[in-house]
Order: sequence, then structure tokens, then C-alpha cells
Amino acid sequence: MTLADLNTLLTARHSCRAFRADPVPLGDIERILTSAARVPSWCNAQPWQVVVTSGAETDAFRSALWAEAETGQAQPDLPFPTGYSGVYQDRRRACGWALYEAVGVEKGDRAGSARQMMENFNLFGAPHCAILSSPAELGPYGAMDCGGFVTAFTLAAQALGIATIPQAAVAAYGPFLHRYFNIPDDRLILCAISFGYPDTDHPANQFRTERATLDEFVTWRGASAE
Repeated sequence: MTLADLNTLLTARHSCRAFRADPVPLGDIERILTSAARVPSWCNAQPWQVVVTSGAETDAFRSALWAEAETGQAQPDLPFPTGYSGVYQDRRRACGWALYEAVGVEKGDRAGSARQMMENFNLFGAPHCAILSSPAELGPYGAMDCGGFVTAFTLAAQALGIATIPQAAVAAYGPFLHRYFNIPDDRLILCAISFGYPDTDHPANQFRTERATLDEFVTWRGASAE
């Protein structure tokens, strides 16, 4: 693989918010997981554990998750950000408004934005969902290692023509997920990754986010970018 090949995957990958119902073959799911597990981890701890749902199990989970989101209280294992300010808030808002514009939700339409937000708990119609956890004793380093796993998972899937969306919203319901999947309390549930084949015609998949330029996030010391 060349750097150009990698950049093609990185550019093509996006957070898919509408999937077809067609299941992904088990062999391809295994290939994605095997590739993702090649990422580096602190002391080679490989802290990730993954629950993967398919078929009727995904549908049952989807229904139970929706009901929990309607009536339960968010209690994530990993603390959510305390706030977004400056450029981080700007980027967050730009992403949100691009999505709302794509699906026809106008500014001030709180009911419309709430409906779109609830699609998180429908798993955006995906036929599969992966729930990712890490040992609590490894703390931020375990979570950081699992971030690499998420990236590799999404890129491996993209290489096979399979779309993904990592979801913090699902992980917000930590106690429910622990009960539903019998995930031990000594593990932190970090995120979900819904995946499957993209519905390329759906409005929610018609926009893309921008990326910052090097001068926005790199500080050079002893080198020149010329």
C-alpha cells in the first residue's frame, strides 16, 4: 500500500448515517476485526474487547436501546466532554448544521433535530453493531489504545466497501449496556460502531466534513514546513 492508497481510504471514509439492511458476510467482519487488532497498544496490552451483533440480535438490541433512550438516563462509563469552546465548538456546530441541512431540519426545529438525534438509537438502520470496551484499570491509556482500534476498524471496513459510524451516543447508556451484554463492571464501555453497506441515496449521507490544515494544528520546532 502507498500513502496515496491510505489517503484514498481516509478521504472516502465518513460517518454513515443511513444503512441498507443487507448483512455483511461473517468472513468480512472477521477480516475487519483481525486488521483492527494490529494497531499498537501501550505495552502491547491490546485492551479492546468487542461484542458484535448481527441479524435478529441487532434488531433486538436496537429495540431495547431505543426504549432505554426514551425512558432511561444517560450514564456513560467514560466521562463526556465538559464543554466545547473556540474552534472545537465551531467544528461541532458546522458538522451538526451540515447534517440538519442535508436531512431538511431547519434552524429552530427542535422536534426535527430530536428525531435525527434519536436515529443514533436506531443504529441508523445498520445490520450490525460493535460495542467496544476496555479494562477500567488501564484508564485513559486503555481508552487511547482503543481509539486506534476504532480508526483501524473503520478503515479496514472502508477497504471492503463497508460503511461505519463510531457512536458515543450509544455508550452514554453504560449501565444498560453492561446489563444487556453481560459486560463486567470492571470494563469501561467506550463506544459503539454501527456498520453495514451504505444507503448512498439517503440525504444523511450527502454531506462531508472538512479537515483543518497543518498550520491550524502543527507547531514546528527545529524544522521547516517549506
